[in-house]
Amino acid sequence: MVIKTARRDLETMERSGFFKLHGDPSNSNSMCIFWLKGRCHRNPCRFAHGEMPHETTIPSFAKQSHALPADHPRKRSYYQTSNYTLVLRNGGKVLGSNVAEMLPENLHKKSPKSVPRKSPEKVIKKSSENVHKEPPKDDSEKSLGNVVEKSSSKTVVEKSAQNDPKKSLERVCQFWVRGNCMYGDQCHNLHSWFRGDGFMMLAKLQGHEKAVTGIVLPERSNKLYSGSSDGTVRLWDCHSGQCASVINLGGEVRSIICEGPWVFVGMLNVVKVWNTDSAAGYCLNEPTGQVNALEVVKDLLFAGAEDGVIYAWKGSYEANLTLQLAATLKGHTLGVTSLVVGGKSLYSGSLDHTIRVWDHETLQCIMTLNGHNDVITSFLCWDQYLFSSSLDCTVKVWAATEEGSLEVVYTHNEEHGVLALNGMTDTDDKPIMYCSCADNSVHLYELPSFVDRGRLFAKEEVGTVQIGPGGLFFTGDRTGLLTVWKWSAAPRVAVTGS
Repeated sequence: MVIKTARRDLETMERSGFFKLHGDPSNSNSMCIFWLKGRCHRNPCRFAHGEMPHETTIPSFAKQSHALPADHPRKRSYYQTSNYTLVLRNGGKVLGSNVAEMLPENLHKKSPKSVPRKSPEKVIKKSSENVHKEPPKDDSEKSLGNVVEKSSSKTVVEKSAQNDPKKSLERVCQFWVRGNCMYGDQCHNLHSWFRGDGFMMLAKLQGHEKAVTGIVLPERSNKLYSGSSDGTVRLWDCHSGQCASVINLGGEVRSIICEGPWVFVGMLNVVKVWNTDSAAGYCLNEPTGQVNALEVVKDLLFAGAEDGVIYAWKGSYEANLTLQLAATLKGHTLGVTSLVVGGKSLYSGSLDHTIRVWDHETLQCIMTLNGHNDVITSFLCWDQYLFSSSLDCTVKVWAATEEGSLEVVYTHNEEHGVLALNGMTDTDDKPIMYCSCADNSVHLYELPSFVDRGRLFAKEEVGTVQIGPGGLFFTGDRTGLLTVWKWSAAPRVAVTGS
């Protein structure tokens, strides 16, 4: 039976013209076709097992291009509508007064007015006096930095394959992921979970059984909090990297945010609140449907829900938190997916493909932006610009016009839908944008030029990216894996996310 099968294979190859390239295996000097495919089990074999096969004979899995052809329909990805939006807060002139001159070609065609920035009390300004100073280090920064030394088997430190000219920098070897790549260092695909210089992977925190939907690091806490679709919030010890506690909430966690010692968790028909110092907590039961996005500014808490309504509570964040429903912001026709506050404005994205701009003092809608043709997934406020991402495979850059409205001044295109945005500064004080895409990777771009700075890879889509102190940042993917990353040295300008 084996001989008959082999004959059928030989006949098939003869008809396909294989022998024209490789020679007839009936000749003892011919190359073993099974060895070329990496599955010859005969020793000795009557065919040649010579030098490592030339690139033209490498199995197709090692040569496939990661990019889709131009006419190929783009993938419409799974989208976890609870993607938590984080904001790069930047109160100083990161690139000096000539910001527009350094933007991509289409980004500086006009001289737009400044988009309202973050509230002054939450901005850490950059001045000539502190540009060379180390940022103050709190306990959480020191502890998280020690994860690489103190955590157990979960800790990994990988080197990037950025400088290896033989490697495809856009694809991780799936055989390496499973631990059985036969090509070793000769493999044309990456044997690493990232590429790029200046940062490294510190640890992988495993415990969640479903997608990670939010990551926060409350003030005065030595615990990192992560929410998941598996219905739990896990507390990770910043000293050891181990899971210190699991809070079972009994339902899918769609969003999570913190303000001071207070943690807010968005779920079905409720926002749960508790204090990390006193463990006191209660529930806000006004929302209808899943709470997909949360945002805090001053004494206001906003929650974007599945019914298209944004719920606003007003109160004090002192030891005894009291929040009262102040308003319901209606305008979106489908579920709210993302929220962010910049200056005096609240920006909301929705499944209805629109962005609405609200005055967060009067709680009135002041304009509607129609620039995307698919679900709005995330926002990022940087300098005088608003960045918005969508499943339409674009990141759009918005700036204020002389008339006071907002218009698109630049569009960045990706091959796949964009799921989440975030940003921070690197060790050279250059602003870096994290752009998570539906190809199971996070692209790193330097702003404002969008120059490629690296890429993070995952087994499944990364739905949330969070920024920490001392150059730390975190990613959470659909498998439930939370990964800790770090720039090689602490940034000189601290950035906090809301």
